[in-house]
Amino acid sequence: MRDGVGGFVHRRVRRFAITTAVVAVLAGTNAPWLYRVGTEKYHDYAINRPAYKAVNGHWQIVEFPEEYRQDTIHAVLLHTGKVLLVAGSGNNQDNFDAKRFDTRIWDPARGTIKKVPTPNDLFCTGHTQLGDGSVLIAGGTKRYEKLRGDVTRAGGLMIVHNENPDKPITLPAGTRFTGRENGRTFVSRDPVLVPRATKVFDRRTGKFLRNDPGLGRIYVEARKSGARYETGTQDNYRIRGLGGVDGRNTYGIAQKLALDKKDFQGIRDAYEFDPVAEKYLKVDPMNEARWYPTLTTLGDGRILGVSGLDDIGQLVPGRNEVFDPATGKWTYTRKQRQFPTYPALFLTQDGKIFYSGSNAGYGPADVGRDPGIWDVAGNGFTELPGLSDPDLMETSATVLLPPAQDERYMVIGGGGVGESPRASARTRLVDLLDESPRFVDGPALAKGTRYPQVSVLPDDSVLVSGGSRDYRGRGNSDILQARLYHPESNTFERVADPLVGRNYHSGSLLLPDGRVMFFGSDPLYEDAANTKPGKFEQRIEIYTPPYVYRGERPRLSGGPKSIARGASGTFVSPDAAAVRKVRLVRPSASTHVTDVDQRSIALDFAVAGDRVRVTVPGNRNLVPSGWYMLFVVDGRGVPSEARWVKVP
Repeated sequence: MRDGVGGFVHRRVRRFAITTAVVAVLAGTNAPWLYRVGTEKYHDYAINRPAYKAVNGHWQIVEFPEEYRQDTIHAVLLHTGKVLLVAGSGNNQDNFDAKRFDTRIWDPARGTIKKVPTPNDLFCTGHTQLGDGSVLIAGGTKRYEKLRGDVTRAGGLMIVHNENPDKPITLPAGTRFTGRENGRTFVSRDPVLVPRATKVFDRRTGKFLRNDPGLGRIYVEARKSGARYETGTQDNYRIRGLGGVDGRNTYGIAQKLALDKKDFQGIRDAYEFDPVAEKYLKVDPMNEARWYPTLTTLGDGRILGVSGLDDIGQLVPGRNEVFDPATGKWTYTRKQRQFPTYPALFLTQDGKIFYSGSNAGYGPADVGRDPGIWDVAGNGFTELPGLSDPDLMETSATVLLPPAQDERYMVIGGGGVGESPRASARTRLVDLLDESPRFVDGPALAKGTRYPQVSVLPDDSVLVSGGSRDYRGRGNSDILQARLYHPESNTFERVADPLVGRNYHSGSLLLPDGRVMFFGSDPLYEDAANTKPGKFEQRIEIYTPPYVYRGERPRLSGGPKSIARGASGTFVSPDAAAVRKVRLVRPSASTHVTDVDQRSIALDFAVAGDRVRVTVPGNRNLVPSGWYMLFVVDGRGVPSEARWVKVP
């Protein structure tokens, strides 16, 4: 519903009256099937009327030819206007086992699609736009999870200690560890490099105190299947095949090694995707393996990599790192800070990082979940108070409201930790320019909503659509509703309903023509009784906002391909006199309803005849380097189609 706006209520009354009349006539025929057909036809007629579309917008399903369909997990808008659609193995164990990893390039303007060779399983990777227009993609899947009951060999984490201060040691895959107390032998799945021990001296006297052992972490499992190989307590493990100094200084320590559920494991691999050549280029791997990581651009153009499950299926314990596109190298941040997986991290105008509390799941319920402002360099963290439903932040969405200069954020919906059926209908707002920022509640959604898809539009409204009331759409709980949020009035406006349900593994992104693309959805079940396994939603859906149906759109042409921060550029528009706003919109990189790239920046502008002169703000934290979509918007709220502009 449109909150507090009478016009929509009158339309609802008219619509109800017409529908009621149709229903009365059809009911008199005593033919239920005719009733259904009649109401469906009337509904199709109603939502396709020009007057309806000018108020509510319109949805359209795009279905690729069968050979090009995939289970899309990630979508990135490229500066070529095409969309990078990444599935990897697509949450499909059979694909993973067969090494079938998929990527597609789709051109929405021409309707073309092509397959792209995918070098690794980029299922549940992290990604962000780089300053040169390429896309950094880091992390992915090394191993699928195994639920308890599917695990046949006892296994878990082995911490390898190296007490030799003179040299590191490398243990190959297949290294055997035998417990000194329990006598059981476990085998490593991968090689591990264990650093040398560190000599510790008394700072006051300079006397040697001890060697702190170097530590390596490795996943091990029993050589044979069965519960009798499980261990229940900590033990010290000798390493088979090591003798002499190495044998005395190197050993393993493990807690419980059991048949418990084994989580997904991540990879270190990283790639840049070249939008022009349309191929992946390998870059140096991360220091940490990551599955479900967030990549966030810093003001100097480097990329912060945070969180994820590591190569033994455990949450990376606060070891964050930074990628420098100039050198292609990853380096650790000086200090550690832990977050749950896919944390929503946004670059602020003062160069710090805002963490909203939104995340996609994995991690302790009581660690790293409080929202706040993070100073990455010094590792200081200032918590922000007032967040409602703080225990329902998993699978919520966070968006930087337009224009980005206002530094206001909205957090939407969310659910309980893990597979909880609980969901929040709240939205929460925070203004970081306040002297003492704190969250306040915004307008509520109609239902508790997990996985809401959120996209910023060039007219400064925000499209909020889809999601489900329960975890992964359980109980047939998809929400077929969409709303436009208007920041200036702090209200929601109900618009046309989407045709396709979207829950887990879904997302949305703004296209250069002002429409919004939706992808994915991975329900657990496909029926309300939760008896039939769900099917991954491979169809794409396009929402055309109402502004496209309000008559001729302002035209924009010419202008420079590049405008530096603080500089100006002039574009041509025969509709220049009608321009009321100019917006510079950063293209999206979306997955798991997490999109920390998108932002809409207001540009100062001046009009002279058919010329529109625009000026880009000078703050590099507000305007990170890279490609942007430039829109002009007229007094009716109707945007032009975008011109691509690079901020070098």
